[in-house]
Amino acid sequence: MNTSLMIANRQTFFGPGSLRELLPLLQGNNLPTLLFCGQSFLQGEAWQALESRLAPLLTGMEIVRHEASPQEIDAWVERWRGKVHRVVAIGGGSVLDAAKAFATMSQHPLATLRYLEKVGDMPVTGETLPLIAVPTTAGTGSEVTQNAVVTDKKDIQVKASLRHANFVPDVAILDPDLLKGTPDNILACCAVDAFTHLFEAYLSSKGNLFTRQTALSGLRAFVHAWPNLNRADQAGDEAREQMLLASWLGGVSLSMAGLGIIHGIAGELGAIRDFHHGEVCGRLLLPFLTLLADEENAQQQALMSALVEELFPGFTVPPARLLMAWLKDNAITPFWEAPPSLSEEEVSWVLARANSKNALVNYSEAQQRFMIEEAYRIA
Repeated sequence: MNTSLMIANRQTFFGPGSLRELLPLLQGNNLPTLLFCGQSFLQGEAWQALESRLAPLLTGMEIVRHEASPQEIDAWVERWRGKVHRVVAIGGGSVLDAAKAFATMSQHPLATLRYLEKVGDMPVTGETLPLIAVPTTAGTGSEVTQNAVVTDKKDIQVKASLRHANFVPDVAILDPDLLKGTPDNILACCAVDAFTHLFEAYLSSKGNLFTRQTALSGLRAFVHAWPNLNRADQAGDEAREQMLLASWLGGVSLSMAGLGIIHGIAGELGAIRDFHHGEVCGRLLLPFLTLLADEENAQQQALMSALVEELFPGFTVPPARLLMAWLKDNAITPFWEAPPSLSEEEVSWVLARANSKNALVNYSEAQQRFMIEEAYRIA
């Protein structure tokens, strides 16, 4: 039996309006503070309501427009090292990961690439600045994970993490009101990322009763939320709250049990193309479910039957096919349509580097190619 370890935030504030907890947290310990955020947050109602009181508490601000590169992180460190002693991150997964990476690298002497998984030659020490994470999307779970994802698409083409238990943000503020007004495609793609974290952790070879029950709790929240994410009524408010919970539980689950083949492919694809990570996971999820329906691994099939019985009692359709049909039938937007194209050279590049991670089955290159070719147009 595998042993599981849960590492989470010291404090987690959850619920509509919980963003109000940010000001007392900053005022109660007056440290020089750097804000990382996205441009969309600065254009939204939450910033307009907070700016007059929050801005005086900040030493500076950095706007994150995409997944941070090692060079961008190094530039932030050069600009702010020694000048700030706390970080606040308000935004989607890219914003939170950028802030986590900065908080870490500001306490390390060498360039980011030296510490990065896959390519680095130095271990991180665990030294980092205190960080308050406020997600404005429900998908990555970065507000509760141990890793900060860094992406270099130009020079060495790698998507990898800085990882240490100390990198889990000290405080997470989960306010579903911040999801209001998010475009349908972003809502759906982020949500399917959360689903994939939970689903792959549930099926992980590193899983046990504790990790699977955690993932199952998140999957229940996802099922309640998925059909109503974009509604403007009480059902929509409840759905966004449930999805924020699913996302947080997804971050906890992946930290304990790891991920599988979908992320084994998606991480490599993200190193060479500017696709939304959640959309990549969603496009790969559907053909993976096709593979799963025919997979004969006894433990995996037993887990699937137990999962679908929990989520859809009395099911009669084979579990993987039922799950795929339900996801598509209840999606607020058909994220799987109009697939982008990949060249055969790109497919080969990804396949040379992809792996099954912690899946119960070691998926062959032919099976991985099937997933990619079902998810994308190969030009």
